[in-house]
Amino acid sequence: MAQPDLFDTPACSDADAAASGRTLTAGVDEAGRGPLAGPVYAAAVILDPDRPIEGLDDSKKLSPERREFLAGQIRERALAWAVAHASVEEIERLNILQATMLAMRRACLALTTAPALILVDGNRLPTGLPCSARALVGGDALEPAISAASILAKTARDACCLDLHARYPQYAFNRHKGYGTALHMARLAEFGPCPEHRRGFAPVRRLLGDPGRGAAPAAGAPETQRKDPA
Repeated sequence: MAQPDLFDTPACSDADAAASGRTLTAGVDEAGRGPLAGPVYAAAVILDPDRPIEGLDDSKKLSPERREFLAGQIRERALAWAVAHASVEEIERLNILQATMLAMRRACLALTTAPALILVDGNRLPTGLPCSARALVGGDALEPAISAASILAKTARDACCLDLHARYPQYAFNRHKGYGTALHMARLAEFGPCPEHRRGFAPVRRLLGDPGRGAAPAAGAPETQRKDPA
């Protein structure tokens, strides 16, 4: 299993937060549960109330350009952030729900500043979290920290899809981001699944009868990225 790739510097320590009387809350969200290919991503973010970020919202409501701009603001201004993923192999072994929970747990555990509360978008919580946690349906549009996490997870997942496109250009991952669009289905029918396609998903599974199709496997990405202490 690949080792985490960790970088960046947090704006404050746990002691700083305690001294200021802050209750640190981390927002958590995922990206990539529905696509037919690639890892599922999750992010955890602790925002800094002294460095507000304007325009945070559910990543699905934002243009790609706006998401990228806000992702840079989040990485620069947040007290702590971490991005993690679960691989296609883990999705196949665990199922997509449990792989998503794994990616969320990895992101939470990678935070270099410990939160007192974790708010997770949706109606389920990962196991093994380091503190109290609460699920919040529609949280990516209600809670700024979850909105920030949704933006980091989405931009990381989109960057992964650009990498997949560079490795497997015949599938046009840069255009459909792995979702089951008409274009993606046409390319799947023409070329068969590549190693990054999720074999357990029905549209891919139906095409697995021809063992001669598919491209060669490629190395996986690091499991986590985060804001690290100095």
